[in-house]
Amino acid sequence: MLNVENIDLHYGASKALHGVNLKAEKGKITCILGRNGVGKTSIARAVTGRHSISGGQILWEGKDIARMTISERARMGISYVPQGREIFSQLTVLENLKTGFAVLSRKQRKIDDEIFDLFPVLRKMLHRRGGDLSGGQQQQLAIARALVMKPQLLILDEPTEGIQPSIIKDIQEVISILRQRGEMAILLVEQYFDFARALADSYIVMDRGNVMVAGDIQDMDEQKVRSYLMV
Repeated sequence: MLNVENIDLHYGASKALHGVNLKAEKGKITCILGRNGVGKTSIARAVTGRHSISGGQILWEGKDIARMTISERARMGISYVPQGREIFSQLTVLENLKTGFAVLSRKQRKIDDEIFDLFPVLRKMLHRRGGDLSGGQQQQLAIARALVMKPQLLILDEPTEGIQPSIIKDIQEVISILRQRGEMAILLVEQYFDFARALADSYIVMDRGNVMVAGDIQDMDEQKVRSYLMV
């Protein structure tokens, strides 16, 4: 569904991505691995439209979307859970979830019960402010808000960052369930190896804006991949 072909990306005079290629398919998880500052988030920003590419193509269902706006891509079914969550701290949990309605038609603007089946803790906190939630609860809220948009492509940027182990397990289970349903492609940006290894169908490893290793998860050279994740 998603084909990123030979993209370059610049921040001013600094080149952040060098000819990056990757694919994300419906019913599968593609993981982007690497240390901090190697270009993982830049790929997510390029796909979602948060930052323009300076070369290459981003194809969504065969259509080049590289010049489309963030909102246009969101309406096409591309949903993003950013690093750091970026929930609205002064809005309630319910209000945060409803911000996902922006890209939906009026008939689609409802929060499906399955959201609360995946994240039961949110059902109990609908009227609490987002800023009053723990970091793990905020991460669950951020993912739930993205799912309200009924995405065809879900991009998760460092969902384990700053999260306690018990919540990481819950998030891992939710991502696995979403993959099993086969209704969306999932692009997972991560540096926590064990989490990514347990979920991914395919992967790329980034270093200094370049793809160093890529392939199917069953063919992964674990030692080689871990070497790129070491500080």
